[in-house]
Amino acid sequence: MARPPLARRTFLQTTALGATAASLHPVAYAAPRKGAAIELFDGKTLRGWHKNPQRIGHGTGGIWRAEDGTITGEQDPPGSGNGGILLTDRQFGDFELSIDMKPDWGVCSGLFLRGNDRGQCIQMMVDYHDAGNVGHLYGEGTFGFNTRTFDINGKYDADKQLVGLTTAKTVSIDQVGLLASCTPAAFVNAWKINDWNTAKVRVSGKYPRITTWINGLQVCDFDGANSSNEVYHKNRAAILERLTVRGRIAVQVHGGTGWPKGAKCRWKAIRIKELA
Repeated sequence: MARPPLARRTFLQTTALGATAASLHPVAYAAPRKGAAIELFDGKTLRGWHKNPQRIGHGTGGIWRAEDGTITGEQDPPGSGNGGILLTDRQFGDFELSIDMKPDWGVCSGLFLRGNDRGQCIQMMVDYHDAGNVGHLYGEGTFGFNTRTFDINGKYDADKQLVGLTTAKTVSIDQVGLLASCTPAAFVNAWKINDWNTAKVRVSGKYPRITTWINGLQVCDFDGANSSNEVYHKNRAAILERLTVRGRIAVQVHGGTGWPKGAKCRWKAIRIKELA
């Protein structure tokens, strides 16, 4: 495909991003000092990120924009069922990542860890809807293993606006193969409705140890080398073959009719520190 003219490339970088990948912006491209974090989003453009280059299960890519200091994602066109993912050009192995998120209620999104352009990853769920979950892990395109210990549901006012969360379907950490999980009540107390929430993720190891936090609350701790999660344990060699020990960070717009028309997921303050 021919490169778009300069004016078109500038538009792609500052508003909606097309399939052509751009290099990381200067802050993220520079070699960081040992132990230092780098910014993956410059707050103004989508340089350093690209949409899934080919159709995946969720669609051709979705609409991604840098606007008001945030990355926003929605279906393309809104309400069509056509979603996708936005991935870092750069790949990471062992790391700590911090990211602020503000999903509209009803969206099914996710934070992809060690992902690839085919949409395969270990995902920190951002399933912000009834019967959803935020902060536990799911095997996206990697045999669908799931570590959630509870579901979230919405509480609504008379105008059907979200005013709080409840939880349901609680299971033990042994049933899902975790080392630890927060309680449902602790999660509800930590999560901020209609506001920004900060997720932190630490990933390390060949069969990764993954720990997630929301607003400082440890949500889950998963040990891929020793997990008793039946699906993961049975398929961990195949999962490693698909993902390897390095991959991309990505954010998701889920495909399908469940995503409300016009709804968005928003992300900002994306910082990563590679671990020695």
